[in-house]
Formats: sequence, structure tokens, C-alpha cells
Amino acid sequence: MTQAQHIIVVDDEQPAREMVGDYLRMHGFSVSLCDGGDSLRKTIAQQVPDLIVLDLNMPEEDGLSIIRDLKRRTSVPIIMLTATASAIDRVVGLELGADDYLAKPCELRELLARVRSVLRRSSAVQPVAQPAAAGPQAAPASARVRFGTKWLDHDAQALRDDEGNEHPLTASEYGLLKVFAANPKRVLSRDRLLELANARDAEAFDRAIDLRIMRIRRKIEPDPARPSVIRTVRGGGYLFSPTGEAPALD
Repeated sequence: MTQAQHIIVVDDEQPAREMVGDYLRMHGFSVSLCDGGDSLRKTIAQQVPDLIVLDLNMPEEDGLSIIRDLKRRTSVPIIMLTATASAIDRVVGLELGADDYLAKPCELRELLARVRSVLRRSSAVQPVAQPAAAGPQAAPASARVRFGTKWLDHDAQALRDDEGNEHPLTASEYGLLKVFAANPKRVLSRDRLLELANARDAEAFDRAIDLRIMRIRRKIEPDPARPSVIRTVRGGGYLFSPTGEAPALD
């Protein structure tokens, strides 16, 4: 029997977290409820979850500081819930590594859809057969790909430097790197990137794709201010240049 995926719901308001928890349990998930950052950290110390649903607006420790702390130590996917629906909070949260967001009060069916979407993006990579014809691909054939100053390890879904140190990736960042690895020296539009990364149903991913590229560049580019590994092609999208040299474009 397959073990249920574990989700932690963090909200300082008991009725809200219990309502979300009950709904997720009803749809087959194992759920832990936390009232803030301290109880979240204690729960994670006992069992690392598959996903965290996190309220941003809490009195003792706000959600953004919790995201910042968690992403230093773990790559667990995070969905933000925000009552203010502040654009600044959403952008900062996404830059810190959150994977999606939803405004409160939220439709529980939409939250469930976003939970499933983020979990799909963060699930283990399945073996992919070699394509018979050339064309944009969703997954690479090689298990280890060089991205500037780092190596992308597909088996571990990890980004490592030459000394073997791991640098955390969010599920959406890994999804983008996986697509670039499969399509070197090919210009990919934002729409094509979203399609190949299986993120078409993730509104936050769509809105923040440029921010995610910027975050990735900070991790892999020798000089993030002058990107040479993942280039912006004006009017076209983005291009992965494995050698960091300017390719000839068709």
C-alpha cells in the first residue's frame, strides 16, 4: 500500500488550519497542523513533509521569515497563503523559494489543485527514453549536466558545486533546469518553458518565471550580472549555452 503524502499546514488561526487539514485528509493526504514557526520546526525535526501550506500573516513570526529559514536548510515545496494578497509579499516569497501562492480566503478545491500541481513538479524524475526525432524535450538523457559553476544531478534532483556541496533548489527551479538541460542551444519561449516544465496550471509559476530565472542565475552564473549560461534572447525567450559562449542563432 502506498504511503500517503505528508503535508504540514501552518496557520495561527485554529479554525482555518483545521478546515484546510480536514479537507486535505479527506482527499488522501497525511496532515500535521502547526500554529507557527516553532511548532513547524519541531514537526519537521520528527518527519520531513512532502509539502508545506504556510500562512504568511502570523503574529509571532511572519511567513516570509519562515520561508527564508526553511529554504536555507531544506528544499521542501511551500505554498503560501496570504490574506492581504499583497503583490510585494508574493514576489518576495517566490524569490525566497516558495513554489506557489493563494489568496485567503481561498477556495479549497483550488488549494487542492495547487497542492497536487506542486507535488507533481517536485516528484522524482522518471527514466526518459531517447526521442526518435529532434525537438524540444521535457527531460534530459544525461544524469549529470554542467550549468556554469555548478552540476545538476538529476538522480538526486540537486545542484552541486565542484567540491560536491549541495545548493538548494525549489521544485520549480529544478523543473526549469531540467528543461534547459534537455534543450541546449535552443531558444525556448516562456510559454514553451512552462509547457515543458509541466507548470501550465501553476499561476504563480507563470507570473514569476523571470524571477526564477534570475534566482537560478545567481546560483550558476560565473557573473550573474552578465549571464552567459542562461541567456535572454530578446523577443524569443531564454537559451541555455552549456559552454557559456555566445552561440550562433538561426
